[in-house]
Amino acid sequence: MGDMRMVVGLGNPGDRYLDTRHNMGFMVIDSLADALKIEVGKRKFGARFALGEFADKKLILLKPWQFMNRSGQAVATAAGFYRLDVGDLLVVSDDLDLEPGRIRLRAKGSAGGHNGLADIAQKLGTNEFARCRVGIGCSDRQEAVSYVLERPKKGQKPLLDSAVERARDAVFCWIECGIETAMNEFNRVSE
Repeated sequence: MGDMRMVVGLGNPGDRYLDTRHNMGFMVIDSLADALKIEVGKRKFGARFALGEFADKKLILLKPWQFMNRSGQAVATAAGFYRLDVGDLLVVSDDLDLEPGRIRLRAKGSAGGHNGLADIAQKLGTNEFARCRVGIGCSDRQEAVSYVLERPKKGQKPLLDSAVERARDAVFCWIECGIETAMNEFNRVSE
């Protein structure tokens, strides 16, 4: 592990997708940037990105600025440029299988049907990277495509907002203490 970490948030670029359920990853990146008082505005690697610092580590915040299923190239390019180990990377995405408001961290694993994660794994040639999944829930797989591209209903929004905050805190925990600690602390259902 080096002294640099990269956090990638997945979403779709453009106003049409702003605040949609599929953009939870972008929202977490924005929340991290707010907390660190930096702006994710620079264009590089086919992404929006920012450099910051936290817990004595340099931190790259990255929002791939292509559609979700083409997220991997920006991640691979940035990781190559900064010579990052796969252990220095955490990807934040939405997850249909987790109920709204839940988050789950994993040290590695399959894409679980998420096109963004699948593309990153393919471009990096490994799925051994940490990920933080933010639950958006979905009652019906058939409707998943339209569901993820909708804005949450009013009743769901507070849940999702608090999940974004929890995910942000989990990312800070990962940077400071590593994935095991973050998993132990944040994968529990909070009472």
